[in-house]
Amino acid sequence: MTRLTDIEDMIARMALGDRRALSALYDATSAKLFGVALRVLNDRSEAEDALQEIYVKLWRNADRYRVNGLSPMTWLITVARNHAIDRLRARRASRAAPIHEAAEVADGAPNPEEAMLAAAERGRIGACLGTLPPDRADAIRRAYLGGEAYADLSRRYGVPLNTVRTWLRRGLLKLRECMAS
Repeated sequence: MTRLTDIEDMIARMALGDRRALSALYDATSAKLFGVALRVLNDRSEAEDALQEIYVKLWRNADRYRVNGLSPMTWLITVARNHAIDRLRARRASRAAPIHEAAEVADGAPNPEEAMLAAAERGRIGACLGTLPPDRADAIRRAYLGGEAYADLSRRYGVPLNTVRTWLRRGLLKLRECMAS
């Protein structure tokens, strides 16, 4: 069984151009992502084509993934779902579907269940961040949610760059432990 940290590692290695990481990610996640594409497209052949395009998209955009305490599968599934929805829209547009069929196409927004799960996950992350010292929690928010550079954090907190890196690494480890419990 592949752990979520293994998937994060594969994505990070893909961002550096590691083709073996792409192959490993495909082996670990293709069944799930194929299921997502098949559910949206309702056509096995088209879902298979979409799956290949999804992994090309993941390869090209691996550098956009940010470790943020959420499951990396959430990101992968979102990419797969959005790609399948785009294919579905393109297919329907090419048929010039009547206006009443256009309402059947998903808008890409999370459904109520997904929104509820995401809100619960955000709440858990907030609670776990609350267990960290305030400056460490703030640094994690600024780095991983705000995109602030480590050097900027170093200046903001008046500590050496390596100290910021240590804060972030240890803080993420504590967050992972908290989220797993």
